[in-house]
Amino acid sequence: MSANVEANVRPDPDPELVKIVDYVLDYEISSDEAFDTARNCLMDTLGCGLLALRFPECTKHLGPIVPGTVVPNGARVPGTQLVLDPVKAAWDIGCIIRWLDYNDTWLAAEWGHPSDNLGGILAVADYLSQRNLAAGLDPLTMRDVLTAMIKAHEIQGVLALENSFNRVGLDHVVLVKVASTAVVAQLLGLDREQIINAVSQAWVDGQALRTYRHAPNAGSRKSWAAGDATSRAVRLALISQTGEMGYPGALSAPKWGFYDVLFKGQQFKFQRDFGSYVMENVLFKISFPAEFHAQTAVEAAVKLHAEVKDRLDQIDRVVMTTHESAIRIISKSGALNNPADRDHCLQYMAAIGLIFGNLTAEHYEDDVAADPRIDALRAKMVVEEDERYSREYHEPDKRSIANAMQVFFKDGSSTEKVAVEYPIGHRRRRADGIPLLEEKFRSNLATRFPAKRCERIYALCKDRKALEATPVNAFMDLLVI
Repeated sequence: MSANVEANVRPDPDPELVKIVDYVLDYEISSDEAFDTARNCLMDTLGCGLLALRFPECTKHLGPIVPGTVVPNGARVPGTQLVLDPVKAAWDIGCIIRWLDYNDTWLAAEWGHPSDNLGGILAVADYLSQRNLAAGLDPLTMRDVLTAMIKAHEIQGVLALENSFNRVGLDHVVLVKVASTAVVAQLLGLDREQIINAVSQAWVDGQALRTYRHAPNAGSRKSWAAGDATSRAVRLALISQTGEMGYPGALSAPKWGFYDVLFKGQQFKFQRDFGSYVMENVLFKISFPAEFHAQTAVEAAVKLHAEVKDRLDQIDRVVMTTHESAIRIISKSGALNNPADRDHCLQYMAAIGLIFGNLTAEHYEDDVAADPRIDALRAKMVVEEDERYSREYHEPDKRSIANAMQVFFKDGSSTEKVAVEYPIGHRRRRADGIPLLEEKFRSNLATRFPAKRCERIYALCKDRKALEATPVNAFMDLLVI
């Protein structure tokens, strides 16, 4: 055969596609810990979305693409009166979830926020439940939602364990798109071949660059990129439901597949099979709305606040000891141009903790950022890598996210070196973290609902058995403002 003629033999589906789809269709979640963590994750994720509705830069993105659109059996957006088609509802829910950088996190070779998938899951589940009821069929239950959450977390997280998309310049929302496509397609009732087709569409879809997450281009797209990804997943699943063909060599096709075009010819590595590991080990952002590599740095800074708050002008330098990923992703100097720029700056977040003794979403706004003490303190910060911190960040039995801080004064004195290796949202600190997560949820509910409604929602979410049996449409009824 001539070297200039391509062999037109359609391959079997890539084994990676089959692995994902067989897991979604066939794996039974038996872990009580996974379901209980998913319940906590649901509370936390919804709370983050409700809190984001206080910010006009977020809410400007919400609503139908064409104003006045009416959608029978449309999906609701929590904390609003919006009723949208499931594609746009997934966009809106995903946008509010991610806006404040306050929902859960997964850190490995790649990082990301697996609860971003809830945008597509909740929109489709609400739409299907209302459609089923209209047709005299049973609605989906919140058990179905929790199961889909566990599986979406697992797909996104296991793919992230050994495969670094950021090192080839791709944003981690590619994993949101893939995971959401798989679980949403299953909720919609697609068969095995259709779900393989849908997941293949997600891989060939063209992937987001990380441009908007890094200096000098950091901007607010990082707050809606996940909503865009989970929404696109719903669209691809609906397209595949019509019988649209897929692309079995989406990953492996020589020259034209994902591996050769976007992944430097590398194939995905799998550290473990799909199960419920990721949900069980997910990291909750409980204390601070901060990029997760900085969570322990801010915790250390807050511990030092009382000792340094009255001596800020006497500081000679602040030595921050951290891990390689934090240095590569969020350590930066120079002007910070917007809230999205600031919540991805290690030095800014640490300075806020030292100066104010806390870090809230409001601390990223322009009025706070204008405080001259912040940039003056940033200029005195020295960031160093601890190789042990970097190594244990990747170790499966540790997965620490360590930071340490020590402040040195001009008179030669210094504070102690405060090290925090595991943030409050880590699996190792669940006993301390979950009561705070529940309080965070109650506070976020109170920003949107009257007291009696808050208590009703909270009580239902606390009762796993009752929650799992609740029809999705009835649960969403509680979240309409």
